[in-house]
Amino acid sequence: MDVIMPQLGETVAEGTVANWHKSVGDTIAKNDILLDVETDKVSMEIPAPKDGVLAEIRVAAGETVDVGTVLAIILGEGEEAAPQPQAAPAAASPASNAADEPTIVEPTAISAMPRQGSIRLSPAVRRLVSEHQLDVSAITGTGRDGRITRRDVVDYIDSGMADSTTRVDTASHPVGDTVIAERVSPSAAQPTAAAEMTGGRIPFNRIRRLTADHMVKSKATSPHVLQAVEVNFGNVDRVRLAVRESFKADNGFSLTYLPFIAHAVCRALAEFPHANASVNDDALVLHESVNLAIAIDLGPEGLVAPVLKSAERLTVTELAHGVQDLAKRSRSNRLNPDDLSGGTYTLSNSGTFGTLITAPIINQPQVAILSTDGVRKKPVVVESADGDSIGIRPVGILAQSFDHRAFDGAYSAAYLDRVRKLLESDNWFREL
Repeated sequence: MDVIMPQLGETVAEGTVANWHKSVGDTIAKNDILLDVETDKVSMEIPAPKDGVLAEIRVAAGETVDVGTVLAIILGEGEEAAPQPQAAPAAASPASNAADEPTIVEPTAISAMPRQGSIRLSPAVRRLVSEHQLDVSAITGTGRDGRITRRDVVDYIDSGMADSTTRVDTASHPVGDTVIAERVSPSAAQPTAAAEMTGGRIPFNRIRRLTADHMVKSKATSPHVLQAVEVNFGNVDRVRLAVRESFKADNGFSLTYLPFIAHAVCRALAEFPHANASVNDDALVLHESVNLAIAIDLGPEGLVAPVLKSAERLTVTELAHGVQDLAKRSRSNRLNPDDLSGGTYTLSNSGTFGTLITAPIINQPQVAILSTDGVRKKPVVVESADGDSIGIRPVGILAQSFDHRAFDGAYSAAYLDRVRKLLESDNWFREL
């Protein structure tokens, strides 16, 4: 039976073999984990589809291939492998597709560094080399025909050799399809004094690197503007307190402010569609559904923003379950690529830590993101027919960063005011 590269998401056309858990000749049982496959966003474990013996591995760790590519062959008892198709000689196939060949990266000699010749790298390996600014000629390849695999690069980084030998100087030589390598003195590669004071150097993991790159690009792309409103959550609190015990007993988790805010946001976006949009060249693309991205904290690992699709159709209780599900799957590494794609508006929830106000960075290509900060009891002015008085109410701030290319401050302010009024006056018992 063929083990093929699975479809990792609606918009994903290829995947990278991160590593193999089994070797050729191993006896395996159905659902044993064979290998890990990753995209730029997630990693997934691929189980064995049947009992048998792993007869052949056709795609080495570190290689990126199209969906549907045969990764390995599993043979059951009495089965024999079909012969692998033979490729025609290069000279006899002038119409062969160059895009199917591994990328050839040629290190350029600088500062009397000897030329190493052409080195074949998969896109995943090339990306890792670029991220860590490595000289590929210093890495020993253990893959087929001596090719450098992703594991070779990771082992090289973990060995500490990358800090004391060569690096790519990306400041002087931008890294694209061609890697420019240059010698770096050992002293230049030493940790900074600040790093030593904090206990050492901690390389960014994959999520941290992707987040850093995404945030820098967002700030460079969108002119960010911050606006905030103060919200009296007394109306929401009456419902939360009334159903707190029964909700937790029925659902297994507590009812927080977030699903109420998410529901109000979805209703307000229907009236202010320019905030549920993305910029495409010189046009604003309005989205029919609210695909609500929820920022999930993963601790030191970083954060992700999985998406609740068509959130405008969900009740408060359904939104609460959706957020809970995304949080659990995020923290157990069980998200799939579709969970992380298609977002049209993002909620960032720092309120559990008691923050006062946060200026979030827009999740590109969206045009707005809302921060939900801490809710505290505060004295507020209570207006009534008998005059004004002072009352104690739960109050919090909702802060929105928006892309000034998409709309202006008045539009953003009107939208935030609508969210505030919904939270303060809606019949939330009915919405539950």
